Amino acid sequence: MSRSGSNSTLRAALAALPKIDLHRHMEGSLRLTTLRDIALQYHLDLPVRDIEELRPYVQVMNDEPNYRNFLEKFNVLRRFYQSPETIQRLTYEVIEDGFRDNVKYLELRFTPPALSKTRGYPLHEVADWVLAAVEKARQDFPGMHVELIASINRHESLAIAEKVAQIAVDHKEDIVGLDLAGDEVNYPTAPFAGLFREARKEGLGIVVHAGEWTGPATVREAIEDLGAMRIGHGVRVVEDPSVAALARERGIAFEVCVTSNLQSGVIQRITDHPLREMFRMDLKATINTDDPSISNINLTDEYEVAVEDLGFTPDEIKRAILTSASCAFQLPAVRERLVKQFKEALGLNTRHP
Repeated sequence: MSRSGSNSTLRAALAALPKIDLHRHMEGSLRLTTLRDIALQYHLDLPVRDIEELRPYVQVMNDEPNYRNFLEKFNVLRRFYQSPETIQRLTYEVIEDGFRDNVKYLELRFTPPALSKTRGYPLHEVADWVLAAVEKARQDFPGMHVELIASINRHESLAIAEKVAQIAVDHKEDIVGLDLAGDEVNYPTAPFAGLFREARKEGLGIVVHAGEWTGPATVREAIEDLGAMRIGHGVRVVEDPSVAALARERGIAFEVCVTSNLQSGVIQRITDHPLREMFRMDLKATINTDDPSISNINLTDEYEVAVEDLGFTPDEIKRAILTSASCAFQLPAVRERLVKQFKEALGLNTRHP
């Protein structure tokens, strides 16, 4: 995945960093080799004689950069969730790929309705299969801390959303958060506000995709109406100082995914990305992958983009990792240990908050 012409010394240094990914969608992180295997096994009507034939259907290539083309990849990917075994294999491999990239703490999002739709599986059974795969990965990849976030898409009904939220509450030991994702242009957050406020009262971390394809007003809505503790993307917050001030006051973290923002049309050029401005505004900005296989990246790639295209220093990357640790959906005592662990691993002084 190394970028063409990249600095090999820099890349090696970034690859070696212990990493945190707070925003990674399981359904957007699938190996193309495995997708080919599934397509052949279940006779899916897709070109799979070789990976390059399949790639344009499930990965951003020469697509016009906009959110519709980006989200269309997920519609194709839904066809691959053909059995409990495939769902477990795909989940396990996502975690294994993070482990190979030296991700030490991962909060992996999964969307039960997306995984269940093709075969009509009950949502709670799908969740059980994902939980089983995560538990096996925890055993097989020592030193890696993995948690789950249950994700709801805006276009789904409130009744489905309530079922997903209940699954998350029932498995709070392993599902640490609830996420609202999907098409924020055509589907408002308002119908889900009460559900998310209740989920927060139940002890779940709350994260809402907002301020990505819409303006900063949706960031304010996510914070004030849904009780969001973190914002998925949220980069449009820089356009309204009052919303940025609200985020600072509430200690809201932003899960920034630079390459994804380029591919989905949030920005026109990578150098236009507002991550640097978010740092300047003293916002809690973290660096994440979003959908590694759809974007054909890993977290090392995203760090490299931040350094080479956005002018970040390796030390600033380390600080962003530490910010991620401080915003993890964990009990305060666990979060404090996580911060201490990463301070030591990153060689940062203990005076940094």
